[in-house]
Amino acid sequence: MDEPGLDLDEWEGRWQELQDAIADDSEQALPEVVRLIDEMLRAGGYDLEEPVTAEGDDPEIRRGYLAARDVAAAVDRGDDVDAEDVEDALDDLRDVYDYLIADRAT
Repeated sequence: MDEPGLDLDEWEGRWQELQDAIADDSEQALPEVVRLIDEMLRAGGYDLEEPVTAEGDDPEIRRGYLAARDVAAAVDRGDDVDAEDVEDALDDLRDVYDYLIADRAT
């Protein structure tokens, strides 16, 4: 059985490292933040690709993550992405992160 605190400590450490990357270049850091949140969601049992499973998940968390993932995909493709879209995506990811950390800590 996994101890929730082990993942939690790792995620919190990675999140703190990503905050420095966000401060340096938020657009380039966004895809890595999405990868961390994706890992956290999957470890928490979220299946974002399966609509039936996703119905039981918090809809705001799902929407925020999926919107941020779309922006990160555009960054990865080299598309021209508006700075406000990047900031909105990072705000959504912060909300998802806070939700997951609070959920995992209980």
